Amino acid sequence: MEVNPPKQEHLLALKVMRLTKPTLFTNIPVTCEEKDLPGDLFNQLMRDDPSTVNGAEILMLGEMLTLPQNFGNIFLGETFSSYISVHNDSNQVVKDILVKADLQTSSQRLNLSASNAAVAELKPDCCIDDVIHHEVKEIGTHILVCAVSYTTQGGEKMYFRKFFKFQVLKPLDVKTKFYNAESDLSSVTDEVFLEAQIQNITTSPMFMEKVSLEPSIMYNVAELNSVHQAGECVTTFGSRTYLQPMDTRQYLYCLKPKKEFAEKAGIIKGVTVIGKLDIVWKTNLGERGRLQTSQLQRMAPGYGDVRLSLEAIPDTVNLEEPFHITCKITNCSSERTMDLVLEMCNTNSIHWCGISGRQLGKLHPSSSLCLALTLLSSVQGLQSISGLRLTDTFLKRTYEYDDIAQVCVVSSAIKVES
Repeated sequence: MEVNPPKQEHLLALKVMRLTKPTLFTNIPVTCEEKDLPGDLFNQLMRDDPSTVNGAEILMLGEMLTLPQNFGNIFLGETFSSYISVHNDSNQVVKDILVKADLQTSSQRLNLSASNAAVAELKPDCCIDDVIHHEVKEIGTHILVCAVSYTTQGGEKMYFRKFFKFQVLKPLDVKTKFYNAESDLSSVTDEVFLEAQIQNITTSPMFMEKVSLEPSIMYNVAELNSVHQAGECVTTFGSRTYLQPMDTRQYLYCLKPKKEFAEKAGIIKGVTVIGKLDIVWKTNLGERGRLQTSQLQRMAPGYGDVRLSLEAIPDTVNLEEPFHITCKITNCSSERTMDLVLEMCNTNSIHWCGISGRQLGKLHPSSSLCLALTLLSSVQGLQSISGLRLTDTFLKRTYEYDDIAQVCVVSSAIKVES
């Protein structure tokens, strides 16, 4: 009968402990009125309790700190820290000790050991200590693999390892919305507003240290999350920017194309990269977390081959009196030159002044021209400017522009302020 040899016990012991911030000790205050049967007994016991705050014994929070009693939760964006200790439990001197710590995620295996060099020897009752850190960048299952190899006095090579499995949770729910700006001068502009909705989906409050938008190289960004009061910039969220569990907060940003990109009409078309959000928060006793979103993209509004926008227009005009507007015509094509003809069609309330069907000449790719036009209104009230037609004689294609802008038409007896 075959007999298996007994399993040899290892000379070294491995201990792994997660390093986290302590928590404030809490107790349940029990009080009563002096006329009750216990009298001042409960109050005296709380005053004698070393964990309570002197003079504020009925508060649940005390002055002492409590070390973590379990592994706790790990959230995306936080720094995972762990203490690793290898202790020589035997009475022998162990040689060539190598401690290796790897973190296995769903997509990769990371080496977290500070040093890959072996320790020459470890005497009895001595230990090798190491602290590892890793900024968690993936959600889901993580496995900390700690492996120890060493050589006994008899020259036998020994090896063992331990696995520590934990889950990484998502701390925030981030949703974004894009809004195209509406201008008095054009129905569509290059300005875009980004609304970021951030929800705390953990079980503890967060202090939102920073929420900023890092724009791409094509845009400049302006934060719209503060107001100026008495010469000071004050956040719209108040002096204490705490986000309670399951609470949501909205942040607003305005993005404008840089001048060198805005002048090139063919660049800001289709899908454009806006930038990414950078979110920094603090939780229990200042533990910091940080998240960066992937690059945010939006579908830029389509202008077609030719874009017409208004550079200048009065807000209010007099009835049956000419007024002037300035149009900007842009060739959005990156390859084709256009030969344009301008036609002006009157509507029931708006009448164009000038020659319709005039040649504007050739317009090269990604270039623009400004055009001053005169018109008048025969009807009072808020009137829409419509009736411009641009025809490309090369392709025999006509582009129609209606509801370009609106003006307020008042009686001539009312003086229009400039």
